[in-house]
Amino acid sequence: MMATIKDVARLAGVGVGTASRVVSGKGSVAVATAQRVRRAIEELEFRPSHAARSLLSGSSQMIGVYIPLLKGTFYTPILGAIDMELRAAGRHMVVAFGCGDGDARQQAVEGIEFLIERGCDGMVVMSNALTEEDIQALGPKQSHLVLLNHHFDGIAEQCFIADHAHGGQLAAQTLLKMQHRKFAVIAGPGYAPDNVTRVDAFLAELARSGVAASKVVTLQSDFSPEGGWACARSLASSGHEFTALFCANDEMAIGALAFFQQAGISVPGAVSVLGYDDTPSAEYSAPQLTTVHIPWRLMTLNGVRWLLNRCYGEKFDVVREFPASVTWRASVVIAPGEAPAAG
Repeated sequence: MMATIKDVARLAGVGVGTASRVVSGKGSVAVATAQRVRRAIEELEFRPSHAARSLLSGSSQMIGVYIPLLKGTFYTPILGAIDMELRAAGRHMVVAFGCGDGDARQQAVEGIEFLIERGCDGMVVMSNALTEEDIQALGPKQSHLVLLNHHFDGIAEQCFIADHAHGGQLAAQTLLKMQHRKFAVIAGPGYAPDNVTRVDAFLAELARSGVAASKVVTLQSDFSPEGGWACARSLASSGHEFTALFCANDEMAIGALAFFQQAGISVPGAVSVLGYDDTPSAEYSAPQLTTVHIPWRLMTLNGVRWLLNRCYGEKFDVVREFPASVTWRASVVIAPGEAPAAG
């Protein structure tokens, strides 16, 4: 049977309150008395339960995490990074994700309410459907909130986001460098600000190189492999000629690769395909996917560290610059019949 704080107090010859103050490190206890309590803890191999630690500290020692979906290769590594960082700091996470009949915004609001009801000390939220009004409605609890991949001026310090404009620009530069001049795009949902930013930046960079947006066929999908597959099929039957396809995330790119393989369209021989995010699946697609690398893990860890500082007085260093880069693999090559650009 595991020892309790009462057992520790009995063996040390002190009251439960005194033993609790030694365990929590809060409150004044005479040096000799504290030594007796610690000897009792060691002798009994006492380890306070999560519930006991919560009572002693006055907090739940738990951080809530909201993500829109509990599937795919994008959110799983993010959850893993959060869990690892919290465990290293002696805390744990409670996860809520989008479900129910409401739209994305309503699901996010209900997910946050779920985490608050569970007594979470703070929350890491990944949702671009929330509005400033939703944040303000949290009242004092908004001060213990971190937003990943979304930004509000009113809580700018609590927002951690990558430079998606630079990411979209890099995507265009990558394909232009390989002498591509005929493009198609599979974009994500129009309501997602980060998607709009990266696609707009991609088209703007093409325009600076003389490729008008009107010459680029852009289809909109839902960030899923199924959506990428369906859009690739539509592009193949549209009659639009393209040698390069930019997909606004890796999962849609992998769906497009699957369609092209089924349809007998060579990648990268006939069409180069470029993804975005650099999720783990990109390395294992066929062919391996060249993609814009967004440092999601670094961004996530720094958001969590900021929250640990805010909630528990930790002193973690926090950085806020998360530069995009390109991970070169096999799915992008020189446009057919062209030579690579200098540089």
